[in-house]
Amino acid sequence: MDRRHFLTLTAAASALPFATFAAPLDYAPGLVTKHLKKGDTVFLDFKADWCSTCAAQERVIKALKAENPAYEQHITFINVDWDAHSNAKLTKSLRIPRRSTLVVLKGENELGRIVAQTSRASIKGLMDAALGAAMA
Repeated sequence: MDRRHFLTLTAAASALPFATFAAPLDYAPGLVTKHLKKGDTVFLDFKADWCSTCAAQERVIKALKAENPAYEQHITFINVDWDAHSNAKLTKSLRIPRRSTLVVLKGENELGRIVAQTSRASIKGLMDAALGAAMA
């Protein structure tokens, strides 16, 4: 094996552990409906870059995903930028009161929501409910 092939294979192999973790999708009109119609379980994270509660929630979500890859394999995570979409049709139809709101949807049903909570147990409970619905 020559040096070029060795370096290519090494780079590809080192990227494999990260390939299983998809980044959350960024909300755009129609995206949630598209995934719900496909039968996906959707985890919505209404957040703002400047929000410290949102940042705390994000740290917990990332840690839980790292511990259990099934979350990312079976749940569609969508970030909704509060500054851009606080008055969007989706936000109004779900009656989202503020940023730092997490919501799980499956089909026509809301399976759960958390508003301004950062506890690991609360967020894990919501993510477990989403995973259970996705696996059902």
